[in-house]
Amino acid sequence: MSNRGNDAGKERLESPGGTISSNFTERLTLKVNGEARQLEVDTRTTLLDALRENLHLTGTKKGCDHGQCGACTVIVDGRRINSCLTLAVMHQDAEVTTIEGLGTPDNLHPMQAAFVKHDGYQCGYCTPGQICSSVAVLQEIEAGIPSHVTLDLVSPPEMTADEIRERMSGNICRCGAYSNILAAIEDVAEGQKS
Repeated sequence: MSNRGNDAGKERLESPGGTISSNFTERLTLKVNGEARQLEVDTRTTLLDALRENLHLTGTKKGCDHGQCGACTVIVDGRRINSCLTLAVMHQDAEVTTIEGLGTPDNLHPMQAAFVKHDGYQCGYCTPGQICSSVAVLQEIEAGIPSHVTLDLVSPPEMTADEIRERMSGNICRCGAYSNILAAIEDVAEGQKS
């Protein structure tokens, strides 16, 4: 439901040329971590900022704010996205899963437990994005979605280290915990097979 056309949500913006009137707010409903959440956001608000600033879900991190590091990765309608590159209003009624929605300290998601087991983190800043991306990577492979290193495009992709590395290449770990992250993902993948 748009507020354009009425005075509700109008704001005054200061600019070098003087004060201008604007009407940039929109009501939005998201299903975040299984719970319907309603909010009103500036139409220019990224999904990342809506999650962090409006819903106070600060597990999703703002790294580069340019879609290059993956720290802001969340799962939207079953697909991983960089939440810093998409506007919140583009996801009306979408299902959004953040790190907070995967598990709790008392009941870890298998991927979270594997990251702990294999020490798949150092400073921890990139870890929420790494874990959300890892969960989605396994879903992509299970769904038969090929990557740039998939050799046979008519057969299901194989769960190889190269396949996982390629799919995780958009998530940067400045501490260099890549081998441990790979071990964690392979551990969960093996557990899903059994």
